[in-house]
Amino acid sequence: MTDQGNQESAAPVKASDLFIRCLEAEGVSHIFGVPGEENADMMISLMDSSIDFVLCRHEQAAAFMADTYGRLTGRPGVCLATLGPGATNLVTGVADANMDRSPLVAIIGQASTSRLHKESHQNMDAIAMFRPISKWAHSIGNARTIPEVVRKAFKVATTEKPGATVIELPEDLAKVQLTSAPMPVDVTRRPAADHKAVSRAVELIAAAKTPLILAGNGTVRKRASAQLRRLARKSGIGVVNTFMGKGAVSLDDPHCLFTIGLQGRDHITAAFEEADLVVAIGYDLVEYGPGFWNAKGDKTIIHIDFEPAEIDTDFPVAVDVVGDIADALWQMNELLNKRFEDKLPLFDIAGRAALRATISADLTGEAEDTAFPMKPQTVVNDVRGALGPADIMLSDVGAHKMWVSRYYQCYEPNTCLISNGFCSMGFALPGAIGAKIAHPDRKVGFICGDAGFLMNVQDLETAVRRKINFVCVILVDGEYGLIKWKQQNQFDGTHSDLAFTNPDFELLAKSFGMWGRHLDGAGQLRGALDEAFQQTGPALIAVPVDYGENMKLTQRLGNLVEAI
Repeated sequence: MTDQGNQESAAPVKASDLFIRCLEAEGVSHIFGVPGEENADMMISLMDSSIDFVLCRHEQAAAFMADTYGRLTGRPGVCLATLGPGATNLVTGVADANMDRSPLVAIIGQASTSRLHKESHQNMDAIAMFRPISKWAHSIGNARTIPEVVRKAFKVATTEKPGATVIELPEDLAKVQLTSAPMPVDVTRRPAADHKAVSRAVELIAAAKTPLILAGNGTVRKRASAQLRRLARKSGIGVVNTFMGKGAVSLDDPHCLFTIGLQGRDHITAAFEEADLVVAIGYDLVEYGPGFWNAKGDKTIIHIDFEPAEIDTDFPVAVDVVGDIADALWQMNELLNKRFEDKLPLFDIAGRAALRATISADLTGEAEDTAFPMKPQTVVNDVRGALGPADIMLSDVGAHKMWVSRYYQCYEPNTCLISNGFCSMGFALPGAIGAKIAHPDRKVGFICGDAGFLMNVQDLETAVRRKINFVCVILVDGEYGLIKWKQQNQFDGTHSDLAFTNPDFELLAKSFGMWGRHLDGAGQLRGALDEAFQQTGPALIAVPVDYGENMKLTQRLGNLVEAI
């Protein structure tokens, strides 16, 4: 063929076989999905492939698996669904990956091109549906373009900022015979930051009196964490992470000032109020709006990210350092060495010791609490104790996410996964499957609410069938706890009817053929966690929780006396 950049293969191949060869060329090792009639040719082609097809029980779960796999590996996670309801079921997971900056490629089936122009069975414009929630979505109209389309989908998905792309393949085009080969996979080097912007950023840091670093989602990607840690040591500036920037600086580093993100006061809030300069590194505004930490608009802000800063009245950027984050931080570190030589660090981190000690004492104050139902902060501390520095913890979305986000601290980047861009319930259970497949040598656990757990409970069967060990800790309160918490805050303690009933979680686990336990007393969780991680498949622990702690936390955070 004559398509630019493509190559002729030795003999004709079926389009679905070529598609799979293109995926293999991209380094794809797993596809998560639920097949249908319209992608039957692709499924048969996969049978002769090195790619492991992970048969799921719901397309949304498949997308969440690909989401987490992509976030942890930096390579696009791949999910597959058929047309119509299969495609619509992918939507939430695809949107989550896109807004949480996870590289993902979704492959969807479509009806034959002979009936796409008219009203016909399950025919809908799925590409139009995916466009607002992806970086790029395309329907293949000519089988000869498959190598180019696949190459573009993977390139766009991984180009900063990463996100989701979608490829649609009509069933009749999958059968076409053609002589084409996969395109070579090129590596795109991200541009370096402008040296003038880097120089100005260093000047502003040197002139500051009470600076802070705000580490966001981008700092846990591509060597950025290592350079951030160097910058913290050289400058002496304390680092606060967002929910999705956990582990960018280790919890035992004196420069680590832990997490910001609750939409209220906290110990660290006072430090932001005192700050004259904020160095926002890899910070996405979707994580935690700047209006919460720059309410007066009086901060000098340095923005360091892969893309120019978003426009926001609460985020007036003095210097926009655009380029590869790791490179930008490396340039800054080298310039600090050159300009200040023996004067580093510029600031004494010991000045933040009192604040760090206050936060540390707060976070561990109820670690050994014996109340039952258990306090959420005690549950989080027990889970932290059961996992090593490189092990992976996921949080679903609900009231527990607030507790995980505040209390669960990390040693390494990408060891606590929280969906805080799209913020979707049902993320953690399938996400744990994706995480364990990405890193089978690490322990994987997650905390979820009883509401979020049941939103993707069906894929426990996937984990049982494939003998994937992860530990699910379900906080049981029988209500939509986060909605209740927010309504109580907004309406003077009043809330709508948010209660529901639950199954017997221990019997539910047994029905799936897996280990499960429902705790009935204090002091049982650590032992149950140890036993759960020894199972050959998934394990479930149901923990009655006292969410009366929610309003207590709100009341306490409003009256903190901070040690700056």
